[in-house]
Amino acid sequence: MSAGAQLSVTDQRRLARHPIDHRVIAEHFRHGDARMHIANISANGFMIDDARDLVRGDRVIVRLPVIGRIEAYCIWIRDNRAGFQFERIIRVDDFLAMIDTLQPNPRLRRSR
Repeated sequence: MSAGAQLSVTDQRRLARHPIDHRVIAEHFRHGDARMHIANISANGFMIDDARDLVRGDRVIVRLPVIGRIEAYCIWIRDNRAGFQFERIIRVDDFLAMIDTLQPNPRLRRSR
């Protein structure tokens, strides 16, 4: 019997990823607080580039600007990177406001 995450959001990794440099303290459900570096983010999830002690299906809660606390599930791991999918859909206007906060240089932002 699988104990993996049962996500209601479909896997849509084709969405635009926005490169960011954002450090968070994630609440990991087994390990407690864990420092993570988010390297890119999309409306459905994010990638960290300092994964350790993670396995597919792990759940974390992160606090993001504008969005607040949101739960995410680890859906892939490769080398020191890991991809997480948000447990709920983020509203487009909230996502764009968050990107403006996390990526203040307009030349780095993807066109909308």
